Amino acid sequence: MSRTALYSGTFDPLTNGHLDILRQGVALFDKVVVAIGVHPGKAPWLTFEERAETIRTVVAQEGFGEKVAVASFDGLVVEAAKEQGACAILRGLRDGSDFDYEMQMAGMNGTLAPGIRTVFLPASPGLRHISGTLVRQIAALGGDVSAFAPAASVEALKRAITRRG
Repeated sequence: MSRTALYSGTFDPLTNGHLDILRQGVALFDKVVVAIGVHPGKAPWLTFEERAETIRTVVAQEGFGEKVAVASFDGLVVEAAKEQGACAILRGLRDGSDFDYEMQMAGMNGTLAPGIRTVFLPASPGLRHISGTLVRQIAALGGDVSAFAPAASVEALKRAITRRG
C-alpha cells in the first residue's frame, strides 16, 4: 500500500527550509504532494504557476521523480489531504512558537479528519532561521537571498520584484 503525505503552504517562495522538510518527507513516504495554498484574499508575490514551476524545477534537480507531485488547494488542508489520498500532513517545526501553533492546528485537523495524522519534522539546525517572509523582505531591499532559497526561487523572486516595480 502506498503512503502519501500532504505538505501544504504558500511557498511564496520555496525556501531552503521548505526543501529541507520536503527531503525529509520523501525519505519517509512513498509520495509527497506539495499543496500550494491559493486564497483569493491574499496577494502572494509569485503566481500559483510560478510557485508550481519553481517547485517542479527543484524537484527535478533533486531527483525526486514521481515521489513528489504539486497541487493547489483553496480550502481546509484536511480536505486537500483527503482529495489527494494522503494519510498524513507534513509540518515543519523551526522553534517553540511553531510547535505551539502547529499543535493547535494538529488538534483541530485531527478532530476534522481522525484518519489523517500530522507528522512534525524538525528543521535542520542550519535552516531554522529561514522564513518566506524574511526572504521576501531581504529580496525587496536588494539583498542576496541565494543562501536561503534554491536558485529557481531566487530567479522567480527577481522577476516578481521587477513586475512589482
